[in-house]
Amino acid sequence: KILGEELVAFRDFSGRIGLVEAHCPHRGTSLEFGLVSERGIRCCYHGWLFDVDGTILETPGEPDDSTLKDRLCHGAYPTHEYNGTIFAYMGPPDQKPPFPMFDTYEREGYRLMPGKKYSYPCNWLQILENAMDPVHTSFLHTIVSGSQFTEEFGVIPELDFIETPAGMIYIATRRMGDNIWVRMVENIMPNLQQVAPIWEDGKEAHPFDGPMMSRWIVPQDDTHTMLLEFRHISVEEEGTPGWWVDREQMLPAQLPITENLEDQQRQPSDYEAQVSQRPIAVHGLEHLGATDRGITMFRKLVRQGIEAVKEGRDPDVLSRDEKPVSTYCNDTVVYSPAVGNLEEDIKMMRETGRKLAEEYIKNPPLSKKS
Repeated sequence: KILGEELVAFRDFSGRIGLVEAHCPHRGTSLEFGLVSERGIRCCYHGWLFDVDGTILETPGEPDDSTLKDRLCHGAYPTHEYNGTIFAYMGPPDQKPPFPMFDTYEREGYRLMPGKKYSYPCNWLQILENAMDPVHTSFLHTIVSGSQFTEEFGVIPELDFIETPAGMIYIATRRMGDNIWVRMVENIMPNLQQVAPIWEDGKEAHPFDGPMMSRWIVPQDDTHTMLLEFRHISVEEEGTPGWWVDREQMLPAQLPITENLEDQQRQPSDYEAQVSQRPIAVHGLEHLGATDRGITMFRKLVRQGIEAVKEGRDPDVLSRDEKPVSTYCNDTVVYSPAVGNLEEDIKMMRETGRKLAEEYIKNPPLSKKS
């Protein structure tokens, strides 16, 4: 199920991919029990045959002069296969954009690996909002549940947020001895997030390094969401932790550690924090603070996109250019010893983070290399 629609995906014997409405238009039998054929898929109940584009090819048992199959067309969506993953375009046929290629997909020195697919029983929005909430990494992932990433995430960062051509980033800046660690995590509208490496500790100075993961947050319906990811794996030996190269290993703190409630209460993860906000988080009951600026900014971008579609316009973030889309997720660690008093140092940290983000947006590091 995607966007409230029940669909069946298949690859016919000629190698073509189909994504069709789940229920046969004849009597409603699910095509998940269908027979894949050389051309399309055949309903197991009465043998109706459907091409990958929904064309009804055969209606066995009907008279030779029957026009039934010519008067009907089964629901289907066009697909695009990339890196072992099937994507679907579910919008108006005459407005189909090019498949969005991001500059992180084919960056030098890295390969993409499809990761785990899993689901949360809650609305998609509260999952994506989590990515624009860097303070939660200090509490949920370090202080409350023990170090689920690195211990350095326990330092509450200085915060900033900035819109990008494709969405927004948060800028989380931390003082690590003589270094300033600037972390940028990215939401690409409407439902893609890119996360910087969770094994970063800010101890070694280095330039822009890009994301560890690109992850789609896909609404199945109003209260169920599918998460699937591309992992960015360094081709250099030991360039990526071994557990992240193992597709069977999960990103820490994404699902309950056990099914035992008491254990979940002792070590809650993103799953418990987000799902327990209710199946659909009630914004009217929230009391947002200064640290929630990323949440309010993201919600504003969602509303702007909705209004654009309602008015028949492309959302501002939609690119119809076939060039790779520039992205900005990364960790950067700068050698910059503390100056003056604490207040002056915090000001310098914030300025460092902001300047780096603005420079990356002006001159995207990955796009220059693509």
